[in-house]
Amino acid sequence: MKVLLSVATSLLLNHSAHGFSVVRNTPLRHERPAMNLEMSRASEDMSSSATTTRRNTLLQLPFLASALVLPTAGHAREPIPTYLEEPTEEFKESERQRMEFRRKQLALKAEFNVVFERFTNQSKTEEELRADVEQLRDLVIKTGGMPLGIKKDDLVKIIRAKKAKGFWPTSVEISYQALIREIAFQQSPNTDKDYGNPMDQR
Repeated sequence: MKVLLSVATSLLLNHSAHGFSVVRNTPLRHERPAMNLEMSRASEDMSSSATTTRRNTLLQLPFLASALVLPTAGHAREPIPTYLEEPTEEFKESERQRMEFRRKQLALKAEFNVVFERFTNQSKTEEELRADVEQLRDLVIKTGGMPLGIKKDDLVKIIRAKKAKGFWPTSVEISYQALIREIAFQQSPNTDKDYGNPMDQR
């Protein structure tokens, strides 16, 4: 009798446990379709929003393109610059004066170079050296300073190189100092002289 009661109790406990499990699991099966439905609705909402955004962007493209292509009213009113097809008479005259000045400067530079070459390589006596230095002074007065392409420092280097060789009489030194003073006078901005240099015109 005890055995039958034990078996019956065991069967009842197993049946109760099985029933509890069925009752507990049943709601979980019904929750999955609801979650899937919510996810589906969220996906549809996102797709609809993206479609609306693309549609709005496409509708705005023609207006953006017209704003980039069409010029503004202020820009359209700006005058088109005009250029002279031929130089004016004033420009031609200015260019002629510049070319003439350069031509004269090149000729003066050539005269300086002749004296430099003779002074450096040929002149040896006191008279020859003094004559070369005095001729350089005359050229400075004629040019109104130093010609284009020759600086005062260039002249000083040539004369000092000759002086360094040892023979340099007092009369030559006096002529040299007079040459340096003349260059300073001709190149002074306070000197009142007019040589018609178009290169200085503004």
